[in-house]
Amino acid sequence: MKHLEHNQEFRLNEILFENRNKAYGAYVLRTESDRILTKAFFIGVGLLAAVSIIPVVISAFNSAEVTDTSFTPDPPVMINVDKPNDPPAEVLPPQTVTPPPPSVRQYDSQVVTPTRNADESKIVKDIPKDAIAGVKNDFVAPPAPRINVPTSVISGPGTVVPPKVVPTVDPGPDNSVKDANELSVTAKFEGGIDAFRNKVMNRFDVSAFEDEGSVNTTVTFIVEKDGTISDIKTNGKDASFNAEAIRTIKAVKGKWIPGKNKKGESVRSYFKFPISMKFDN
Repeated sequence: MKHLEHNQEFRLNEILFENRNKAYGAYVLRTESDRILTKAFFIGVGLLAAVSIIPVVISAFNSAEVTDTSFTPDPPVMINVDKPNDPPAEVLPPQTVTPPPPSVRQYDSQVVTPTRNADESKIVKDIPKDAIAGVKNDFVAPPAPRINVPTSVISGPGTVVPPKVVPTVDPGPDNSVKDANELSVTAKFEGGIDAFRNKVMNRFDVSAFEDEGSVNTTVTFIVEKDGTISDIKTNGKDASFNAEAIRTIKAVKGKWIPGKNKKGESVRSYFKFPISMKFDN
């Protein structure tokens, strides 16, 4: 039947391509289509089989290359170390109860070995609060004898006397008079030295000295901590002029600002004020 169909197809092709060039590609394709399909089928089956076999072949080669990787450790090496002998345990002496001094109340704190017929008559239940552990029951505690301890120690040919403690005496406030080199701030008149000089000149009586030509003196006084002045002195040659200078200084009204030492404390300090006058005859 198949052969018949093939012959019929062949005859049809001959009729279609009668008087035509049979070398044309369509004629070749129609006549050899079965052979081409068969060849393509086998080629496809071969490629599919090859693709399926390749992984099996690869795994076979990999399994052949695997070696035994199991690891067996070496047996441990035993090292004998001579351990030093432990020192013998320290034997402590039996603890004993030290009896307290005779002036302290005590009670018997010794533990008696328990026996079948133990004597419980010495057991004290009411122990005073000021009693301490001892070797006997003594709640009377007679006073201890007084021991005379000498205050001086005799050693060799001489006597060592305890050092004498001298109590510290508060020196009190510093009332000494300071010079200019001991001050951090010098004393000054309220309003300034020019105001003080003007007040002195306005109160100075010059009528008794106009015939003498020129006179001078230096007035020295102490500026106290409260701003007052004291101990006014002069060093001029004219006694009358010195007396008038002292009177004038005392007559000046106003307060002084005391000087201060290096610590910033107000202190007593000296102040010098020169006075000089010249008269034209």
